[in-house]
Amino acid sequence: MAHAYDPAAREGVAGKWGWFVALGVLLIMFGGIAFGNLLMATVASVYYVGIVMLIGGLLNLLHAFQVKGWESVLYWVLSGAFYTAAGLFAFVNPLLASSVLTFLLAVALIVAGCFRIWVGFKLRPLHGWGWMVIGGIVTLLAGLVIAPGWPVDSLWILGLFLAVDLVMQGLAAIAFGVLVRG
Repeated sequence: MAHAYDPAAREGVAGKWGWFVALGVLLIMFGGIAFGNLLMATVASVYYVGIVMLIGGLLNLLHAFQVKGWESVLYWVLSGAFYTAAGLFAFVNPLLASSVLTFLLAVALIVAGCFRIWVGFKLRPLHGWGWMVIGGIVTLLAGLVIAPGWPVDSLWILGLFLAVDLVMQGLAAIAFGVLVRG
């Protein structure tokens, strides 16, 4: 298998630089559309999570019938049923589902930020430890900004994250395409 450092592989990727730029432009356009209607982008995000959970739940249910032993079957059936129900819930009431997901996002950011700050201070004797602390502070602040606006901000937070992600991925693809061209 060829590696990225292999000159032939690099030339293959460099020859496709235009595809990266085109993909980047499309992603930025979709990000702009998402920025234009954050509510619809939030609903699209919830539907995406719902589809993933629905598929995961159905796969767990299918797997339940392949497992030997009652305890295992019961576990997989319950796991699959809960995932399937959560996936369906996202489609039945996407706005309430966005509220739940936004709450979980705020909690996850706060907890992750605290852990990153703690890890950063544990790395204190090493160069660059401050960057870990700064990253943790930014993550913690993101959670603390989201939490007080919950549940009202649930209508646009997930859409905002989707829009920002699309734009950032688009910029990264364009930068990669231009730079790999040489």
